[in-house]
Order: sequence, then C-alpha cells, then structure tokens
Amino acid sequence: MTKTRKKHLIFALITVLITVPCFVFYCSSYEAGGFSISVIQQSFVFIPIEFVLAYTSEIFLGSPLAMKIACKAVNPKKIDPFFFEVLVICATVLVMCPWMSFLATILYNGILAVLLHGASFSNFLLEFIPSWLQKIVLNFPFALLSQLFFIQPVVRAIMRKLPLSKS
Repeated sequence: MTKTRKKHLIFALITVLITVPCFVFYCSSYEAGGFSISVIQQSFVFIPIEFVLAYTSEIFLGSPLAMKIACKAVNPKKIDPFFFEVLVICATVLVMCPWMSFLATILYNGILAVLLHGASFSNFLLEFIPSWLQKIVLNFPFALLSQLFFIQPVVRAIMRKLPLSKS
C-alpha cells in the first residue's frame, strides 16, 4: 500500500500501464475469436482512450472505494498486511471491473458502433444491459486472476525498485 499521494499516483499509473494493454488485447481477442497479430495492431487505437478512462477511474473511484470496502471488511491494524493487500486488490477488482465494463460497453457497443459501423442507437439501448453484464462476466475472472497473480506483484516489485519507494 502506498503512503503518500505521489506514490499512490505513480502506483496507479504503473498499474494502469500494465493493465490496459492486457485488457484491450484480451477483450479484442475474445471479440475476434482468437489472439493474433492483427488483434494487437487493431487494439493499439483503443489503448490511449482506455488508459485515460482507467487512470482517472482508478484515482477517483476504484482506489477510494476499494479502501473503504477493505477497511469495512477488516481492521487493517489487526490483520496481516499481506492479507489486507490481497483484500484491497479484490475490492479494487470488485469496483473497477463493472465500472470499466460499463465504460467499454458505452464506448465500443455505443459510440464506436454507431459512428463507425452505422449501428442503430435504439438497438444499442436495447442491448446495453445484456452487453454490459456479459462484459462483466467475461472480464471479472481475468481481472481478478491477473491482478492477484501477475499485475500487482509486478507493480509492487517495480515500486520497490524506484528511488521514491524508499522515502
């Protein structure tokens, strides 16, 4: 867990820099029916948009809510710090997965589908809830497992190597 606002912002930045490409590739691969070089090439258009959405969401929504959820569930002073960090990661996924799935549904199934592919806006409205719920169901296991076993351990290792983490 980060102690200062500066460390928190850097921690969130590193997390999002790793998470966003993973998720864009994962979701694009699912939509395309498999992972390929063309999926990677087409996905790079969406990474900057998702990065801005994810970073601002993490700073203003995900992180504060996750901390509140974790602190309501347990007393951080009476639990092993490792288990509290795991709880915060799980709470962050609990908040961020539905939220980012919501934004992705609006962006990809709404705005881009209507503007780029000529899809009907009324059809988007009819299909919004099912599309959003499907994205949550598909993304949640990947989000939880990737954050617990890959992304957060890597981010914490990077933070330990940075000179600011020793202050």
